[in-house]
Amino acid sequence: MKKKSKPIIAITIGDPAGIGPEIVVKALSHKYIYDICKPLIVGNGDMIERSLFLADYDCVLNRVENVSQARFKISTLDVFDLPHGDLSSVAYGKVSPVAGDIAFESVKKVIDLALEKQVDATVTGPINKEALNLAGHHFSGHTEIYAHYTDTINYAMLLVEGNLRVIHVSTHVSLKQACDLVKKQRIKEVIRLLNTACQNFGITRPKIGVAGLNPHAGDGGLFGEEEKLEIIPAINEMKRSGINVEGPIPADTLFSKAKGGLYDGCVAMYHDQGHIPFKLGSFIWDTEKNQMKTVRGVNITLGLPIIRCSVDHGTAFEIAGKGVASPDAMLLAIEYAVIMVHKKSEFS
Repeated sequence: MKKKSKPIIAITIGDPAGIGPEIVVKALSHKYIYDICKPLIVGNGDMIERSLFLADYDCVLNRVENVSQARFKISTLDVFDLPHGDLSSVAYGKVSPVAGDIAFESVKKVIDLALEKQVDATVTGPINKEALNLAGHHFSGHTEIYAHYTDTINYAMLLVEGNLRVIHVSTHVSLKQACDLVKKQRIKEVIRLLNTACQNFGITRPKIGVAGLNPHAGDGGLFGEEEKLEIIPAINEMKRSGINVEGPIPADTLFSKAKGGLYDGCVAMYHDQGHIPFKLGSFIWDTEKNQMKTVRGVNITLGLPIIRCSVDHGTAFEIAGKGVASPDAMLLAIEYAVIMVHKKSEFS
């Protein structure tokens, strides 16, 4: 069997006022990451250098201006450096337009590098949406930035951790808007995207469960008609196309069944309907230390022409600069990016 080549994975630092730079450095202190890929940090080199003491990692910082200058070896952090002038306003735990601009520029650069095929996949650190918008970049999140700069219309957010996979019909909109976005065509799109993603993860015939929007999945129209008018017709059309899909299933039971292995993937109707049960299982709180013990979970944007994986947690301003942030989600995101590169090559 031909040995798989190591893909180049471009990794953003996220908002430098948060834990992004710290978890990137901590993740790249693990030798096995270099065994599976060639990691390239993309962002402001000074912000990475500032975070080195937090990770307690003795390494060399190799600032590069192009991908070919990277060394890709353990104990060397290759940084595609994006200088940014005066950084005095970037303080740990504080919202800053400068930090928002630094975060945005690194995301834009990894998108460009991936579209130019200089890197094989991208992984993103957490950003602060307020800082992003204060910097003049009016996007509601990573997903929307990627969609805009790749000219992608049909895309969706997929959360993955263990055997739980959750895709969303809508994400960063108000709850009122989310209800209005529960439409048959959109539901069909995300079912297709989820089915294809599961197949690319090695599941030959995925079993997909679709959540209802309303309590008890509408209870036959007693608590709303979105199930009857939009969700059920979408499910039925997908069944006729050959996809193994069931629903609508009350959201208060769907995710526990999926966690137990009944479903390979779940369709959530809106952001919190999917995120809350997902994070309940993947975010572990340490009551003694009064902080998160571990945060696991990967956020993958489906439908893009390039690969994007991310940590599924925020900037954690409350612990930024303290050196206690867990790199677990960043490690998983890098691992999934590598898996997706190899799966993509199998189908190309």
